[in-house]
Amino acid sequence: MVTLTTSTTATPTPTPAATPANAQSVMNAATQSLLKSLEAGSGIDTGTLVPALVTAQFAARTAALKAKSETLAAQISGVSTLKSTMTGFSTALANLVKGGSLQTQPSSSNGAVLSATAISGAKLSTLSASVTVTRLATAQVARTTTAVPAAQRSSSLDTGALTLTIGGGTGISIAIGDGSIDAIAAGINASKSGVTASVVTDANGGAYLSVKGGTGAAQAFTLKGDGPSGAVDIGGGSTQTSLVSTAQNALLTVDGIDVERPSNTISDLVDGVKLQLNAVSTIPVTLGSSTPTDALAQAVNDVVTTFNEVLATITEQTDPITGSLRSDPAATALLRSLKALVSKPLVGGATGGIPRTLSEIGVATNTNGTLRVDTALLTRQIAAYPDTIESMFAPSSTNVLGLSGTLSALTNSANNTSTGLGASTVRYTAAEADVTEQQDKVTDQSAQLTTRLTQQYASMNSRVTAYKSTQAFLTNQIAAWNKSS
Repeated sequence: MVTLTTSTTATPTPTPAATPANAQSVMNAATQSLLKSLEAGSGIDTGTLVPALVTAQFAARTAALKAKSETLAAQISGVSTLKSTMTGFSTALANLVKGGSLQTQPSSSNGAVLSATAISGAKLSTLSASVTVTRLATAQVARTTTAVPAAQRSSSLDTGALTLTIGGGTGISIAIGDGSIDAIAAGINASKSGVTASVVTDANGGAYLSVKGGTGAAQAFTLKGDGPSGAVDIGGGSTQTSLVSTAQNALLTVDGIDVERPSNTISDLVDGVKLQLNAVSTIPVTLGSSTPTDALAQAVNDVVTTFNEVLATITEQTDPITGSLRSDPAATALLRSLKALVSKPLVGGATGGIPRTLSEIGVATNTNGTLRVDTALLTRQIAAYPDTIESMFAPSSTNVLGLSGTLSALTNSANNTSTGLGASTVRYTAAEADVTEQQDKVTDQSAQLTTRLTQQYASMNSRVTAYKSTQAFLTNQIAAWNKSS
């Protein structure tokens, strides 16, 4: 099932910029405070007056920067939401198609003898074959016939230099180290030739060398030493080793034709199918196919449901009145591409009424842009063109035009840092840094103005105090003169 979970982040509402009337109101209040202080004769309350004047001076600019910062934050959040939404949609679908549940699967009448799996991208709706397994492919296995006593396990077996030859090819030199049975086994494994060796210990502690090759007649091997003992020689009349099994090809009959293969896993015999031979049988095994009708129908419905969720998110962000990304070219381009998805060809070269688009298999568009499924039409199209509809849901590695490849391309385009939403993120982030820099400048300028006004009003307050002192002296002096007269 294609599922997508997105988180909804509330978009901040930008604070309206301060108007000249608001700034004037603050200034008037500050002036009244000044006059009141002077009238009261108690001096100026610079702790109240100066911040009020500074706030009035920068109110409009501060409010404008705050609103711009909130707008950019909403845009950055909106871009992140869209990128996450598209990635989630694309990933969910890719995981669904990779699981193989939307691909016609081969069936076997006797899995104990022969099992079959589909090769990615294969069209198997017409698969029909009869297979009889006469012989399984086997590997050559040889072992030493005499055990090396536990006390002599680290001793050299006097084999001399060993040469491994596979299928009559060029001999491979085997490094034998100290010549002990364990060193010989390690040397065979280190050759990476496809022949492996192990040392098996019996109940008495005696050690035997077991050597195994690959399956198929061509993987038969010999092992020869140029030393005196011949203790691990295999083939060529060796008397100190014996064959447990020989290398043979698998024998089978496919639709009356006798064939052989070197492995029990066969991918080149029945088109689009990998066979696994498990046992021999004189009774033919019938291969057929099973179309995932229900899974395909469910996949179409899941895609439509998820599409509508994604569409709602993008529509909200690009709403011409309230959308944070209403003027973002990458977001609006993504919306157009998503709406065009239903009519985009998802398979190539189809003719003669074979469906190529989602709309032709029963996905219809509502008046508001959302999608719905015409179940009856979808059922008929799956029954008539199962291979084509499977191709629509095939992995992008086998059909780049398919839904998975198309959504992947849309997501990559959206994340592009030159033209897509990735570029929008870069642009908004740079603008946000510029606003922060301007806000820092306003803060510095406010601090400078605060210092200057504080100093000016402190000086003025000192002069007013002196004037009042002089006034008091003169008043008293005049009063004294009037009294004496």
